[in-house]
Amino acid sequence: MIRHICMFKLKEENKEKNLAEFFERAESLKEIPEIKSFETVRNFDGTPETNYDVSLILDFDTLCDLEKYQKNEIHVNFGKFVATVHDTRACIDYEI
Repeated sequence: MIRHICMFKLKEENKEKNLAEFFERAESLKEIPEIKSFETVRNFDGTPETNYDVSLILDFDTLCDLEKYQKNEIHVNFGKFVATVHDTRACIDYEI
C-alpha cells in the first residue's frame, strides 16, 4: 500500500471560509475508485503558526493507482481550487 499525504498552509485572506470550502470540495475525492482510505484533517488550534493548516491522507493499493488518482478529473478540479487558496504545499508518498 502507498500512503499519500499532502499538507497545505492556506492564505490568510478568507482562511476560515477557504478551510470550510476545502473540506467540502475534498469530499468529491471519495468518488475516485483508486482511493482505499481517505481522511482530511485540520491542524489543532493553539499549535505553532508554522504548522500546516490542513492535510489530505490517502491510501492506495499501488503507485499506479496513485498516478491514476492524480490524473483523475475530480482530483484535477480539486487541485485547481486548492491552487487558488494555498501558500505552501508539502507532500510525501511512502509504503505502508
